[in-house]
Amino acid sequence: MSMPGAGAGVEPAGEAGRDDLVDRLAAARAGVEEAEARAGRPRGSVRILLATKTVPASRIVTALDAGADLIGENRVQEVLAKYDELAGRRHESHFIGHLQRNKVSSLVGKIDCLQTLDSAGLAERLHRRLEAVDGTLDVMVQVNVSGEATKSGVAPDDAADLVRTVAGLPRLRLRGYMTIGLNSPDRAAVRSGYARLRTLRDELAGHGVPGAADATELSMGMSGDFADAIAEGATIVRLGSAVFGQRSTPQGV
Repeated sequence: MSMPGAGAGVEPAGEAGRDDLVDRLAAARAGVEEAEARAGRPRGSVRILLATKTVPASRIVTALDAGADLIGENRVQEVLAKYDELAGRRHESHFIGHLQRNKVSSLVGKIDCLQTLDSAGLAERLHRRLEAVDGTLDVMVQVNVSGEATKSGVAPDDAADLVRTVAGLPRLRLRGYMTIGLNSPDRAAVRSGYARLRTLRDELAGHGVPGAADATELSMGMSGDFADAIAEGATIVRLGSAVFGQRSTPQGV
């Protein structure tokens, strides 16, 4: 389903902009519910993560007040800049951008889940920091199902080793897997990548890889292809422009 206004210009400020955002959010929910029904999946089986890259905290608050409860940021500096204003609002915050190891200390304690764990070194750095602050963190393993050099994530064949590493780090809780779909107008090819991630999840659990049995989440699909991702088993879809409109700067989600 095409979201109303997904290709529209930057949102206006003020009450009109607020109303439009709320309408977009309602349309996004309806689109997800429609895709769930078409896929034969229960209503509410897929969560909407609002990708809030470049979105001011005030507009995120509007979305939270309208019932959104899950947001995702791409940049550590944006997490930090918006943290205080959002701290009093009930919501779950995920990090969905590439995380450099030297930014780990700044991010730990500010998010509920890191969706982009892509190396044993990053996992171990996170674990050391969490030990230092007596904390825990949910994570997802990012898998590069498309094989594109421009995308982060482990190759599917290397995912099992990273899952085993996470299983040996008690401060980390593996929730599932995340991918960014193939950059292609070929819907069948994009959908094939999502199917590959679902199959990978099921294979790792079925083969008894430590930590894989409880790693059921699949974060995949964005504003332009979320219906295909839902058809292939997504439990989280990352929607940005479908709700907030086109950004004034390029967005990665």
